[in-house]
Amino acid sequence: MSGALLSLLQTELPLIQAPMAGSQGSRLALAVGAAGALGSLPAAMLSADALEAELRRLQAAGTPYNVNFFCHTPPEPDPVRDAAWRTRLSHRFDAEFGTDLRSAPSAAGRVPFSAEAAELLAAYKPPVVSFHFGLPAPALLDRVKAWGAVVMSSATTVAEARWLQARGADVVIAQGLEAGGHRGHFLDTDLTLQMGLMALLPQVVDAVQVPVVAAGGIGDARGVRAAMALGAAGVQVGTAYLLCPEADTSAVHRRALGSEAAVHTALTNVFSGRPARGVVNRVMREMGPLADDAPRFPLATSALAPLRTEAEARDSGDFSPLWSGQAVGLSRPMPAAELTRALAEGLR
Repeated sequence: MSGALLSLLQTELPLIQAPMAGSQGSRLALAVGAAGALGSLPAAMLSADALEAELRRLQAAGTPYNVNFFCHTPPEPDPVRDAAWRTRLSHRFDAEFGTDLRSAPSAAGRVPFSAEAAELLAAYKPPVVSFHFGLPAPALLDRVKAWGAVVMSSATTVAEARWLQARGADVVIAQGLEAGGHRGHFLDTDLTLQMGLMALLPQVVDAVQVPVVAAGGIGDARGVRAAMALGAAGVQVGTAYLLCPEADTSAVHRRALGSEAAVHTALTNVFSGRPARGVVNRVMREMGPLADDAPRFPLATSALAPLRTEAEARDSGDFSPLWSGQAVGLSRPMPAAELTRALAEGLR
């Protein structure tokens, strides 16, 4: 299947840099693309103007690239739930940080793929478009496929992989429980249904006929080699790229990834309202890490924003989402091209 994947992606290597919203832009994607792999641009947090500017840069390079979107269903606002969450945060942290969390402005933070986004993309015709949390509505997906884009999406269970294939995904990304950032689950919120990559990957490979890309807990050539041995057509790596100079990873995030504390990651919903893996910090310990009363994704984001700003001004990541996979201990600061070549050693 590696040949089939390379034919679809039009890259030299069956390696994909994971899209990491808030921590990278086109600069990282372009560096990865220049090294022969597939660079990715996360678009879920970009305005239309910002997205168009990034698309221009990617298009000008002339190398294949991937644009990634979320396709969640925005929840109905729940003022009672939101107020209760803000009150709990306020009682715990306002006095210490001088914040007023109960009156902090509300904002969704992340938006799903839309007709407007599809219209903008159609002018640039990105060769690969990937999704997290399933796939968009059929009419929107048809618009993406109309210009010949390869469609990828993440599956955290075998059932999700089959669902994606049946609804038009050209590539399935098997996301193991080790992966950093948001879980891609969409058929069921029960985290006990999800598996580590080495258990999930071969079962997904056996269940679908499209190329399967392995993601989660892969930080060096050994992980690449193991995934390929289990039938992966290619590999997606995220956390290791966060330490590259071309990434926009914040100072507190970089420091956390390189610290001894990074050995302890956990799934948490306190930052966005949806489970995502990151380095355990103070707010995760004191509020969760999985808090039943957190607002629904992505409405939880705005409540913590003042605390994050105040803490980061004090050079602290105690209230920042320090997204990281479990293989972070294998990560070393190096240019993206060098990292891509090191990962490619696992393909030999």
